[in-house]
Amino acid sequence: MKQAHLKLSQILFALLAVFVMDSCRKHDVLKENKQDHNRNAEQGHLKQTKTFSSDVAVRWLNVQLKMLQVPLAPGATSQAADRCNVYCGVALYEAVMPGMPAYRSLGGQLIDLPAMPQTRPGFAYHWAASANAALAAMNRSLFPGASPANQAAINDLENELQAQYAGEVDDATMQRSIEFGRSIAQAVFAWASTDGTATIPAPSTYIIPMGDGLWEKTPPNFGGPVNPFPDMRRLIVAGSLEGSTPEPPPAYSTNPNSAFYAMVKDVYDRSFVLTPEQKAAAFYHRDAPGYPGGGTVVAILSQVIQKAGCTLDVTAVAYAKVGIAIADAGTQCFRVKYKVNLVRPITYIQKVMLHPEWTAQFPTPGHPEFPSAHGSVGGALSTILTDVLGDNFSFTLNHYDYLNFPARSYKSFNDLAQEMGDSRVFGGIHYQASCDKGLILGKKVAANVLGLVKFLK
Repeated sequence: MKQAHLKLSQILFALLAVFVMDSCRKHDVLKENKQDHNRNAEQGHLKQTKTFSSDVAVRWLNVQLKMLQVPLAPGATSQAADRCNVYCGVALYEAVMPGMPAYRSLGGQLIDLPAMPQTRPGFAYHWAASANAALAAMNRSLFPGASPANQAAINDLENELQAQYAGEVDDATMQRSIEFGRSIAQAVFAWASTDGTATIPAPSTYIIPMGDGLWEKTPPNFGGPVNPFPDMRRLIVAGSLEGSTPEPPPAYSTNPNSAFYAMVKDVYDRSFVLTPEQKAAAFYHRDAPGYPGGGTVVAILSQVIQKAGCTLDVTAVAYAKVGIAIADAGTQCFRVKYKVNLVRPITYIQKVMLHPEWTAQFPTPGHPEFPSAHGSVGGALSTILTDVLGDNFSFTLNHYDYLNFPARSYKSFNDLAQEMGDSRVFGGIHYQASCDKGLILGKKVAANVLGLVKFLK
């Protein structure tokens, strides 16, 4: 009996031990589950960039437009208009690229662009918040002399979007996203600061060559030279200019039977038979008043992104590709301009064709004739947007509603590019050959960019 009682006690003790161990095991599992829950709260669902809308990018593009109106708002410069597309585009792309698994960084691919800051592996980021922080910082850096009103606009938009996103994510993720966006902006602006812009001599130091057929300042404003030292500004992509130098225009001649004379006479003759539609195109793409070349791209990009209903990932790719392509196309255009240094139509028509009373539809810009910058920008822009959004993409532009210009509609990006170039002939400030060759130049540079810069892994 005593042995049976002892055996029963041993059995009960063993059962109690098993129960205690099982309880401890359950406690450990619950503890691990709680830790996993807390970790997931910290890391969150790793949402991809494509789950966010383009709203953050569009709203920052629209803030830039306020600073890029011509006459330029206080503190804005034409250089800022030229540079904001490429540097903001790259900053936006890098600030959201880690949320795009199929894509790679541009660090090491663009001339002098170093490796970019990295995200923390496995931790969640709110990509719109990262984009907001990056674009706010970039705009402050690119427009350091912005007017108080424009400074307030930058601060207000950043704070508004930040407050909106704070309601969508935990505090730790929000702060991590902001810090990452700002670190990207700091790295991109440091790169931008070494592009040569700060050390380019004043345009007034450029000595304008004299001679038959060479560019000279034109009436009525006699402005310029604009951007006379393009060789001193760094390219964005090595090899982007390969094969893009256009064939030269006809040899200069004052002979009425020459090809050059016929090229100028075409501008003169057309000026008397312009249709209302052609005049409307000329003034819509005039730029002043309005937006300078870079500002026009900002306006177009904003409207096209909205029309396409792009998500943030597609928007970032489009912004970066457009900015890179038009930057290098613009540099090449002005390099050729000052190398060829060709006379403008108004000078030839008044002095050689002996029509001193003739004038263009609006003042001629203060830089040489060949090739057309509008054609070059249009060619680059159309090539990139067709690559991103496809051909036969119809859209309407209305960014000059504030000037009471009717909106203009297009069946494709190539349609827009052709009109951008032709509008300068309609305005009387370019030869058709300059616009056609500029268009080819821009398309070639953009094609080179698409072939050389690898966005996908």
